[in-house]
Amino acid sequence: MQEDIERRTIAITLTASKLTARTLAKALAATGRKIRKTRHAALTPQGRQSVKKLMNHRVNTDVMPLNGDTYAFDRIARKYNVDYAFHKVGPKKYQLFFKAGQAGAITECFAAYTKRMMKKEQRPSLLKLLNQAKEAITRRYPREHEHKRAKVHDER
Repeated sequence: MQEDIERRTIAITLTASKLTARTLAKALAATGRKIRKTRHAALTPQGRQSVKKLMNHRVNTDVMPLNGDTYAFDRIARKYNVDYAFHKVGPKKYQLFFKAGQAGAITECFAAYTKRMMKKEQRPSLLKLLNQAKEAITRRYPREHEHKRAKVHDER
């Protein structure tokens, strides 16, 4: 019980030559504003979120088209600590909403994303390579279908 009370206690220091009700009221109002601001910052979601939550941040947002894989963009955007949201427009077509203040970070994030996508397009999939190797082996060494039945002799 005592720890709970101590955790919720706020210490306010006030230096004034003459402490009046007006200066005390101003100090309490400033403290209330600071508490609301820190609480709002704690409640503000970070990273990927819905468009509605992103708009509730009360900042200007920008929109950018994104074609392709959103999961790959998620992985890269976490590194750059960007707040963003996707809105699906069509099959594999999205609108990317992000804070206008984070334009530099989103530019760097997009550069890393396009670099990864270009690298991904250049290398073939592992499954295709395995299938090609399998076909080459079967062409070189065709299987002979011999069915031999082992004769079982009863020794009685």
